[in-house]
Amino acid sequence: MKNIYSVTQVNSYIRNMFTQDFMLQSIRVRGEISNCKYHSSGHIYFTLKDAKAAIACVMFAGSRSGLAFRLQEGQQVVVDGGMDVYERDGKYQLYARAITRDGTGQLYERFEQLKRELAELGMFAEEYKRPIPEIIRTLGVVTAPTGAAVRDIIQIASRRNPYVQMILYPAIVQGDQAVASIINGIHALTAFSVDVIIVGRGGGSIEDLWAFNEREVAQAIFDCPVPIISAVGHETDTTIADFAADLRAPTPSAAAELAVCEFSRLEEKMEEYATALYRGMMGRCERYRRRAEMLGALLRGGSPAGRLKQNRMYLMRLEERLQASMRRQLDGKRHILALYTEKLRGLSPLDKLSQGFSWVTDEHGRGIRDVDETREGQLLVIHMKNGIVHARVEGKDRVIR
Repeated sequence: MKNIYSVTQVNSYIRNMFTQDFMLQSIRVRGEISNCKYHSSGHIYFTLKDAKAAIACVMFAGSRSGLAFRLQEGQQVVVDGGMDVYERDGKYQLYARAITRDGTGQLYERFEQLKRELAELGMFAEEYKRPIPEIIRTLGVVTAPTGAAVRDIIQIASRRNPYVQMILYPAIVQGDQAVASIINGIHALTAFSVDVIIVGRGGGSIEDLWAFNEREVAQAIFDCPVPIISAVGHETDTTIADFAADLRAPTPSAAAELAVCEFSRLEEKMEEYATALYRGMMGRCERYRRRAEMLGALLRGGSPAGRLKQNRMYLMRLEERLQASMRRQLDGKRHILALYTEKLRGLSPLDKLSQGFSWVTDEHGRGIRDVDETREGQLLVIHMKNGIVHARVEGKDRVIR
């Protein structure tokens, strides 16, 4: 009688077979990514398929440190890992330890080698980077005429500033003709004298983006006299064109935002500038007005007529001061004269005569003040208030006091 096993026993047996198979524990599988899901725990669940079959795969969060790109639908990859069975569901799956894009090994080596060579030539040096103008009138775009990249650029640029003219060069961005097409687009837009050029495309595999890793494209970007913004692929994608360009944008949408300033903010800034300019002009005009008034006053004071007027006023003031000084001198002299007059009046013989006194002289007019100056028979002249009396000395008596 045959043995009967449980489902758990069968799954466990199969799992042991997988575990004991050395080849299945270290295997590399090439295929296309499908049904890729990033779990909140950090694990990645996806399916690896080819034209005839598919394998369920999982990459745990602890193994993601070596994953240099984001898994997307349709990517051709090589998965390094081991096969195992999930006993509960009885399903086998590939547990990925490392994932690389199919064929990227050689391409990556070429990328790194060219990057080193161009860096040694100085094509990536910051001193050669041209600044992106803050305000532009024409924007050139080198990209595929269809696809999300060109739509995003047109939509964002038109929304930010509807007055910016955009010139699109419909370039081939993938395949054998892509390099020549991109270079021709750069030269054509340079001839149009645009202010800024955006060179880019949407995301894709390294093979899809390889045209932007060619030396000829990098040289055309470096030699272009117009500032170039590189916008190739997604944020995680990096190409040689990004290093050679004057500015790298993580996406085509971001490139449009970097190239085209927001018109509303420009209007606000212009209003601020106009206000500041008006205030500055008014302040300067006021300063010049005051200076003109001051210079006018100085000019009026320095003119011949002004000088004559000032000298005339000065002479008038001197005349007034002279007259005042003369009046003061005359008043003083007049006062002194009055004092002397009063003093002389007190000493005047005529005043004494009017008070009842007499003045005696001899016949020669000499005053006689002493009795001893007379002699008997001498003729005397007595001056009185209202006339003269002629007298003769009959005698004289001395009064003893």
